[in-house]
Amino acid sequence: MSKILVVSDSHGLTSELEVLKKRHQHEVEMMIHCGDSQLMNGHMAISGFVTVLGNCDFGGYPLETIVEIAGRKIFVTHGHKYSIKASLMTLNYRAKEVKADIVCFGHSHVVGAEMIEGTLFLNPGSLRLPRERLEKTYMILDLQDEKMKLSIFEMKGKELVDLSYEYMVPNSKR
Repeated sequence: MSKILVVSDSHGLTSELEVLKKRHQHEVEMMIHCGDSQLMNGHMAISGFVTVLGNCDFGGYPLETIVEIAGRKIFVTHGHKYSIKASLMTLNYRAKEVKADIVCFGHSHVVGAEMIEGTLFLNPGSLRLPRERLEKTYMILDLQDEKMKLSIFEMKGKELVDLSYEYMVPNSKR
């Protein structure tokens, strides 16, 4: 069992990232920031996060990255290079290319989760400027043996949504 904290689009916020790290430090094994932190690589608030380059970032981060945890391959990108505001089709093609089990992305500031052809797509929303809801959101993904449990939280720590997804053995879906 492995838990991952996923955030995106914090746009310069620092104390909020520190609060999340402190709140969940003993609970999660990995922290992912899906871009637009607007913080320089090496800034204390973003330290400890697997981070990618967003369209509002200045450099120092990769455009995309792949991490593996608990037997799952996670593809992380901001999403702006994949036109995610129009559809997830291009991002889904890239996910297939890299054989991702999970895709974490941001850019739209709209929190959401969707299973597409056996791949889980996650957008944690925004810590600074949420769209389509008032709450500033982040996610915790709990990778269990045959399930993935997703919890969506608002910045103050209140759980908003709790979802479970059945999981297929890695790469058996391809």
